[in-house]
Amino acid sequence: MTATTLSTNGHDRSALIPLLQQVQTEKGYVPQEAITEISEQLRVSTSEIFGVLTFYAQFRLKPVGKHMVKICRGTACHVRGAPFIIDAVEEELGLSDGNDTTKDHEFTVEKVACFGACSLAPVMILDEETKGSITPDQARRMIRKAVKAIKAEKAKAEVSNE
Repeated sequence: MTATTLSTNGHDRSALIPLLQQVQTEKGYVPQEAITEISEQLRVSTSEIFGVLTFYAQFRLKPVGKHMVKICRGTACHVRGAPFIIDAVEEELGLSDGNDTTKDHEFTVEKVACFGACSLAPVMILDEETKGSITPDQARRMIRKAVKAIKAEKAKAEVSNE
């Protein structure tokens, strides 16, 4: 978080959510250091801030991957196979034990309540690519294609650094 952010919002408690949003925009999540800094500046307890962070689904307390995989789990998507899509993606990325971000921080899987695209159910979004009526095999292929592209980019970067 920047000093400018805090100085422009002062001690006004109503600045809490905008400050948290700004931190998340800058860092991709809200780290403990930012919670402590905001707590001191706004004179709001860290437990109250944590309550706000956990109440609103928009906030993250852990770093996210470079690539977001969003899978709708709304009613239409659920009855048309979203749980199988989720299982396939998590298996393909090696996610287990409730983790939503890969160890290399390349991917984060987010299960979304509803995209509002029920006629396309089930729906998955990988970065900016939306795929409707997706099957578990198609989801696996999308992930494999993305992983392959990432590996190619890294190899290209290594060659250019030599």
